[in-house]
Amino acid sequence: MTMHQLITADGIRVADALLDEFVDDVDGEQLRNLYRDMVVIRRIDFESTALQRQGQLALWPPLLGQEASQVGSVRALEDEDFIFPTYRENGVAYCRGAKMADALGVWRGNTNIGWDPYELNMATPQIIIGAQTLHATGYAMGLTLDGKDSMALAYLGDGATSQGDVHESMVFAASFQAPVVFFCQNNHWAISEPVGLQSHVPLAGRAPGYGIPGLQVDGNDVLAVLAATRWAARRARSGGGPSFIEAITYRMGPHTTADDPTRYRGVTELEEWGAKDPITRMHSYLLELGMLDDGAQAAIAAEADAVAADLRLACISLPDPAPQAAFEHVYVDAHPLLEEQRVNYLAYLNSFGEQEKTSVTVQGSPS
Repeated sequence: MTMHQLITADGIRVADALLDEFVDDVDGEQLRNLYRDMVVIRRIDFESTALQRQGQLALWPPLLGQEASQVGSVRALEDEDFIFPTYRENGVAYCRGAKMADALGVWRGNTNIGWDPYELNMATPQIIIGAQTLHATGYAMGLTLDGKDSMALAYLGDGATSQGDVHESMVFAASFQAPVVFFCQNNHWAISEPVGLQSHVPLAGRAPGYGIPGLQVDGNDVLAVLAATRWAARRARSGGGPSFIEAITYRMGPHTTADDPTRYRGVTELEEWGAKDPITRMHSYLLELGMLDDGAQAAIAAEADAVAADLRLACISLPDPAPQAAFEHVYVDAHPLLEEQRVNYLAYLNSFGEQEKTSVTVQGSPS
């Protein structure tokens, strides 16, 4: 299977018969913006990892090395397109307009949700591997029934392709020609298992078996990812049905901050992929074009540092949630069993005395 590419690891622009037309409109300013996005979200990732190591976050899923896959794909979408992420798409969330301090509240344990899905047209992070592909397919089928011309995009990792949920979602997407894009970030490791153990063929090569076209793209090439996602989006919006994109990238850090990748991968592998860094290649390409002078680089670095500083301050300033917050936003409408649990739990807390006392409200009246 051909891996499509537009910018090599050395920062050289190459032609691609399929993808070129989808980035003909991308000018120097847009290229700088793609570069800026990647620099900023890497800085967010570094700061969040540091916060976890310092005990301010319970856990963090690093995205180091996957910046191009996330930025290129999300920047190909329209505002009305709905995104269904995994737990690692914090770079996508930033580009979509999420307040990263709110997103960190989930990993700090202060809240159950980091943003309003309907404000961003982006679902909340999915921890259950592959489940978001079912949600995306169902949503896309609903778009067709409603006569909408928007689409859904589901992010998934290489490990998720071994899940039954992904198989089921692709069967339904193909059967009903749902306007959904399955965007697989093949970062080579499903926690500690290499992708070669899960599949002896390219992951994108599996898609035609469902009746879905599959495309393999250099996931460290932000321009190629942008073009590939635009290709799939055009198919979806024009009634062409689902597509599967396999973005070949690499997880430079641990699976999460609870993981030690040195236990299962060698140093040479990390060095090999370090030479294919998505930010470095875009930096080289912009320098070759004369689109990135010292002033622009300094401004982007300053912006990234400012975002990280704001994120840190907001994170450590998050108020502790009240005990009853665990019962909020569980159901759209009041549920008697949940209300019973809430009342019993608060009565338990009140049993510890005045210092721990919390008022209990049942159906709008104190009790």
